[in-house]
Amino acid sequence: IDDSKHARAMWGTVRSVISNMVHGVSNGFTQNLEMVGVGYRAALKGKFLNLSLAKSHNTIMEIPESIKVAVPKPTIINLESFDKEQLGQFAAVIIKQRPPEPYKGKGIRKQGAYVHRKEGKKS
Repeated sequence: IDDSKHARAMWGTVRSVISNMVHGVSNGFTQNLEMVGVGYRAALKGKFLNLSLAKSHNTIMEIPESIKVAVPKPTIINLESFDKEQLGQFAAVIIKQRPPEPYKGKGIRKQGAYVHRKEGKKS
C-alpha cells in the first residue's frame, strides 16, 4: 500500500466520486436556475431549451440525454440528473450565456445565489 501524499489525495477524490455516483443513482441531483431581467425567459421545445435573453436572437441549447429539464415558470429552470458532473457542467453552460452582472443584478444564476452588487457612478 502506497502511503504518499498523492496517493492519499487520490483516495479522497475516488471516494468522493464513488459517493456521488451512489447518491446520484439512489436520490439524484437537482439544480434550480433563476433568470432575472426584463425579457429573460426560457421554454422547452422537444429536446431543446430555448432561452430568450434580450439578445437579437434566441439561444437554443440541446439538452443532454442524462438530464431532465423542467420549466415551471418562464423565469425558472429546474435541472435533474443522476450525474453530478454533467449536471453542473450543463448548468454552467446555461449560466455562461448571461452571467449575473453586478450593477442591476440581471442575468442567470443558481436559485438563492448571492450576487455582489456595486454602486453606479456618482454624478
